[in-house]
Order: sequence, then structure tokens, then C-alpha cells
Amino acid sequence: MPSPQMPPAAPRPPTSPSHASSPRAAPPSSKGGGLAARLAELQVNRPALPLLATGLLTVIALFLATRLTVLTGFESLLPASRPSVQELDRVAAKTAGVSTLFVVLQGGEGTPTVALQRAADALVPELERLGPPWVGSVEDGVHEAFRYLSPRAGLYVDRDRLTKLRDDIEARYAYEVNKATGALLDEDEPPPEVSARSIEQSLGLNGIDAGRYPDGYYQSKDGKTVVVAIRSKVLGSDFAAGSEAIRRVREVVDRVRPASFDPGITYGLAGDLQTGIAEYAAINEDLTDVGVAGAVLIGAVVFLYYLRVRMLVAMLITIGTGVAWTFGVTQLAIGHLNMATGFLFSIVAGNGINFGIIYMARYLEARRGGASLLEGVRVAHRETWLPTLTAGCAAAAAYGSLLITEFRGFHDFGLIGSAGMVLCWVATFLALPSVLAVMERLSPLDRESPGLFGRLRRRTQGGIAFGEPFARLAARSPVALTVAGLALAAVGLVATVAYVRADPMEYDLRNLRNDESARAEQIRLTALAEEITGYVGTDGMAILVDRPEQVEPLRAALYARRDAAPEGEKPFKEIYALQDLVPKDQAAKIPLLLEIKERVLRARKRGLIGDEDWSRIQAIIPPDDLAPFGIEDLPAGVARAFTETDGTRGRIVYISPITPESVHDAHYLFRWADAYRETRLPDGSVVRGSGRAVIYADMWAAVIDDVPPAVLFSLAATVLVVLIAFRGGRPAFAVLGALLVGVLWMAGLLVLMGVKLNFLNFIALPLTFGIGVDYAVNIVQRYQREGAGGALTAVRETGGAVILCSLTTTLGYLALVRSQNHAVRSLGVSAVIGELACLFAAVLVLPAALLWRDRRRPKGEESFLAVGRPTT
Repeated sequence: MPSPQMPPAAPRPPTSPSHASSPRAAPPSSKGGGLAARLAELQVNRPALPLLATGLLTVIALFLATRLTVLTGFESLLPASRPSVQELDRVAAKTAGVSTLFVVLQGGEGTPTVALQRAADALVPELERLGPPWVGSVEDGVHEAFRYLSPRAGLYVDRDRLTKLRDDIEARYAYEVNKATGALLDEDEPPPEVSARSIEQSLGLNGIDAGRYPDGYYQSKDGKTVVVAIRSKVLGSDFAAGSEAIRRVREVVDRVRPASFDPGITYGLAGDLQTGIAEYAAINEDLTDVGVAGAVLIGAVVFLYYLRVRMLVAMLITIGTGVAWTFGVTQLAIGHLNMATGFLFSIVAGNGINFGIIYMARYLEARRGGASLLEGVRVAHRETWLPTLTAGCAAAAAYGSLLITEFRGFHDFGLIGSAGMVLCWVATFLALPSVLAVMERLSPLDRESPGLFGRLRRRTQGGIAFGEPFARLAARSPVALTVAGLALAAVGLVATVAYVRADPMEYDLRNLRNDESARAEQIRLTALAEEITGYVGTDGMAILVDRPEQVEPLRAALYARRDAAPEGEKPFKEIYALQDLVPKDQAAKIPLLLEIKERVLRARKRGLIGDEDWSRIQAIIPPDDLAPFGIEDLPAGVARAFTETDGTRGRIVYISPITPESVHDAHYLFRWADAYRETRLPDGSVVRGSGRAVIYADMWAAVIDDVPPAVLFSLAATVLVVLIAFRGGRPAFAVLGALLVGVLWMAGLLVLMGVKLNFLNFIALPLTFGIGVDYAVNIVQRYQREGAGGALTAVRETGGAVILCSLTTTLGYLALVRSQNHAVRSLGVSAVIGELACLFAAVLVLPAALLWRDRRRPKGEESFLAVGRPTT
């Protein structure tokens, strides 16, 4: 971000009169100038002291910055005071203490199912030996559940079906006895046969045993996949412990060697623990990739402009110091990063390096004019400290506009960005002069350099004329450029209005998450394992009631809401509770089941049930001591999903979506969230729900509420800075007009590209005002200094540094496009478009309009922007 009072950029060779310049020295009598001179003497004559102080602060900041954690959940973007966040934390404290890790065993074409089952059986005891916290429980099927529930299966059948089964067995027994004794009448109709199939169907076990869980294993229907499910006490958000848990599990699996049971067996890990650790690792890798890409791009364009390695090194040291301080302060002020702030490294670097660019441009200009090292630093101090500070404050205000928002993603972004601008400015004026002094002692600046770069630098006087092409375009067609620029702005305005009316929000959540292509196999295995195991809670949202007695009234109220919704707009599918596994009317059913058992045994003795059928029926015959049971009697494997971390049962309820795919649609999530966000029970108590549905709905509500005031605040702050800098008048309106053109171009391009607005790329809107306005400010200031006809000179001279500042900021944003996260990419795209639109409006349309106006000016009349000279 160039300064509102930036000195001219590095001049061109003296062979071109329009490029000649000399150092402009402000009177040293001002208070700021005197302080700047004394500071310059200290930094040049005793550079070790500032560098030592800078180095010490940087080491401390780096230590703090390395302790920053990254929160990956959407809930981290909302304030902790939100009821949905508080409820999510409460539920997580009770239910999130157990995460799931699946070992998915898959067989080849000729792998027998029994080999997969044997491999799974071998893994279970070995994994159990790992113990807590790595492994809380391990199971490769529902064997425990079947052992307990099979003999009690009849308790889940209604009394009428039990009565009919008893009567059918009795009738068949009588029919067979009469048939054997010759007492059977010819007209007697034979009653249903007594078989394993008929009894299983009557007791409701056929679909469970032979269908979902063949042989009781977590096994696919084709027998080619068997899953071992692990419950771990380690959370997926705990990267260190989660990584260690996964390492230990892999070590056990490799030691057991599933392939030893059949060469075709392979395995993979899946589940929420694996997903959480993989996503955390991906984000950390993403942060590194984006940061490195941003640094390389910014360094490359800075070197291209100055063509001096020393200048590049000096500026990288300076901006590295500023960025380190920024994130050290972040650790102290916030303590973590989130999805919105994790990628601020490259953004702060791209914005913050501009202070050094302005300082370096003025320093080199002074040195080329014959100034010594000390005098060059003095001039750079004196003429850039106040303008760059003003620009830094303007940019900090743009970031600071986000501080008025409740949305924590915006608020934290604004806090870090504002602090970053101030700290990068401080780092520039504290460290850069001393770095230059040390480099001067090691290798004088005026030393000739051999080779291609040396010849190129001598030809360009240390820089590339970035502004020259734009000056030529403006001079060639000022009228056409002005009219075209305004026309495109008008089109952008119309398109934006239509776009807003059509609802530009992004409702597909898959476009806000990490790119799944890199984790396609892991995602496939997780979906496969969840389908095979049928684990409750993978897609459902957990609701935690205060008392088990509230479960039934809650279910009744929620089902009433679901049933009242029109077809096609149902908010959820089913509600699951542990109470579902406790049958009703047990005391009344037990006598019936014992009668059925007695008749089945009689039929067996009579030979009415064969050996094969008998082996199947034995598992579901109730024991003689059959008694009623409650939720506390259920085996741990059955009740685990409904058991809190302290062992309490019966208070967790799961509400499932209409379909697994529907959870990716924000419209559906809003409907789902509203269905269970808050439920008032008949006794007056209130049950609140949370989870990603409610969190996402609240997140969008916060964004929609916070964006308008943030944008208006940023716009107001920008207008105020411009009015103060130019004391009102035509220059201020020229700057604001160029900004308006750039913003409308940005909006039109976003509409043309079909960019949807989301919780992250919204940030580009307020930032564009505060950062994009600086380019027009610098052009207008230089135009005023040059007087009539100065528009082209402003673009050629000041435009070079302006374009370089814009390029570093743009490249900082452009690095975000490398991110694996779609929302971060969209922020990068939106910010780059805004940055370039404001730049081109400032270096093309604005000078073209000024040149057109000057050419129409009568001789002797003051230049168009003569009124309202900039402050000095």
C-alpha cells in the first residue's frame, strides 16, 4: 500500500529529461525531521544496537508464533458467547471424548471372506493391548450385541405377533400329532410349518443377522471388506496425540500382517480421527505452501524492480521481522488461528513490504543524486516516515473495520491485519536503515557489478519502468480510456444490482472445504466403513438433554415438526436414542416368550424341527431366567454411541438428515437447524441443539449481519483519510471517483466470473476500499506537484512504485489461490480482482481523465486539481 504522500519512484537515466530528478530534502526544522535525523545517525553509525533489539524481539516473536494452533472447525469462526457454540462445547465435553478409527481390510479377487475375518479377529486383541488413551475399545462386528440381544429378540416384537407365533407353533404341533395318530380329519387345513426361517421372521432377526452383519462381522455384502472399529480417547483435533495414536495402530497392523492370512489382503485407515489429523496436517502443509509461494512471488517482483540482490535481502529481512512480530502478538492476543486467519502470512507480507518499497525508492533516489549513506537514510526517514505511517494507518483502518463485527473470523482477521500493518511499519523504520548500513560497509552501493544484471541495472538505474506502458496508453487515447472506464463501471453497477437480487451467496458447502481430490481414497474408505458398520452419529447431530425423562417428550415434539412440514421440505429423517433398544411391555411379553420356548422344545422332541433349523433357532430361544432389562443393562458395545465420557447413559439423542448428501446444501442445513435448535417441552424446560447444522446457520447469520457495517465503516474511514489528506476539494473527489470505478469493475468481474460470496471472500470488500484507494492517492499527489500536464509524469514516475506496491499486495493474495481450501482460494481470487481493478483505475482511467481535462483547459487556467493541495 503506497503512501498518500509518497515521494517519486526511482528516476530513469538522465538521458531522458522527463526522468531526471534529484533528492527532495524537506526542511529539517520540523520536529519529525529532527527526530528522524537523530534516529538516522544512530542507525547508520551504530547499526548493531537497532539490529540487536530487532533480533531479540524477533526471536521472542518467533518462539510465540510457533506456539500458535490452527482451529479447523466452523465453530471457531463464531464468538464463544453464541448459544450454539456454548451448547456445542457442552455436548463435546460429554460426547466428543471418543473418536473413531477404522481399519478397513480389503481382499483381492480370490481372497476368501474367512481370511478377512481371521485377520480381523487377530487384530482385535493386539489393538486392545494398546490401551487408553490410544484405544478405548476394539470390535470387528456386533458379536457382543448379538450374544446379548439374540435370546431377547422376542422382547422387541409386539404382543400380537408373539401370540400368533405361539398359537401357530401350538397348532402345528397339534396337527402333526393328529396326523401321526390318525386323528387328522381330511378337511383340516395344515397350519404354518415350524422352521428356523418362520421363527426368525416372526422375531424380527432375519434382516439383521443375514443382511447387514453377515456372521456378526462388520462385513460388506460381497464379503470383500471387513472393518475393525476402534474407539479412541484421543480427539481428532489433538494433532500430536492423534498422530501418535495412528502411528501406534499402524505399527500393530503391520506387525499382525493381514496379508499373511491371504496375499490379496490390503488395509487402510479411515474414520473421524484419521480425517481430523489428515485435515489438520493438510492445513499446516497448506499454510507452508501458501506462505512460501507468497514469499517467492513477492521477492521475485521486488528483485525485478530493483535488480539488486542486496535490496531484496534487506527488504526480505525487514518484512520477515514484521511478519514474525505480527504473529507473535497474535499468540499473545488471540492464541490461535482459524480458517479465516490462517493464511494471513502472505497477505500481511504483501501489504507490509510496501513501506520498505517506498523507503527504498526514496533512499536510492537520494543516493543516485550524490547523497552519502547517512544523508540518504536521513532523506528517506524525513520524507517517508509520516506519509507511510499515514498509509499504514489507512490500511490498518481497512482491516480494523472488521473489528466491529461479531463474526470471529472477521474480527480476528481485522485484529491481526491491523497489528500487522503497524508492526511492519515499525520494523521498516527500525531495522531497514541499519541493514542498509551493514550492507554498505560490506559492499559499497556504488560498486560496479559485472555480468548481465550489472549491465541491465546500469541501463535502468536500478529498476524497471513499470509505469511507462500505462503512461503511453493514457497519452494515446485519453478520451476512449475515460469513457470506456466509466461505461464498464456503469455495467458493473447494473450487474451487481442484478446479482445481489439473485442471491449471490454460496450454499454448496463442498465449495468451502478443502479440496478432497488429494484424500479421495481416505474419503472412500471412511464412507465404506460407515456404511458397513452403521455407526450412529457419523451424519447425525447429537442433542444432549438434562435428564433421560426428557427424551420421549423431545422426540414427540421433533417428530411433530417433521410431520407438519410439506413433502420435499422435511427437516430430518429419524431420531435415535438408547431408549430405542429397551423394549416396552417386557413383563407382559416374557410369559409369552417362555410359552413359545416350551412349545418349540416340544416340537423339537417330536421331530418337527430338523438339526439344521435347530442350530439356528437355539441362538434366539430365550433363557429360562429371562427378565426385564433397562439401558444400564445393555452391553458397552451396544450403548457406546449413547454413552457420555463419564459413563452416563440415556441423555444423548441423534437426529439424522434426510440423506447423507443433503448435509452439503446450506439451504437444507438452515431448515435442519431450525428444526432442532431449540425445543420447549410440555414441562416448560428447553432443550437446545447444536452441531454443524446450527453452527453453519449461525455463521451465515453473523456474516449477513456483520458485512454491511464493516463495509460502511471501511468506506467511511477511507473517505475520511482522503478528505484529510487533500483537505477536501476536487483532488479528494478525483481519488474517490477512481476508487469507485475500481470497486465497480471488481464487482462486475466477480459477477462475470460467477464468484459466489462466502464467509471468507466477503473480507475482500472492506479491504479493497482501504488498500485500493492508495494508488489513486499517489497519482493525484504527484499530479498536483507536477502541475498542468503532470498526469503522464505521475504515471511514469510515481506509477512505477505504485505498481510495484500493488504487485506485492496482489502476489500476496495470489498465493492464496494455491490453497487446498476452496473458501481461501475464493478470497485470493476476489482480493486479486479488487486489487488489480483499483490499480488499473488509478494508472489508466484516472490519468486519462486528468489528461483529457487538461487538454480542454484554456491557456493560463490553473490545472484541474489545483485546489486542495496535499498536506505536507
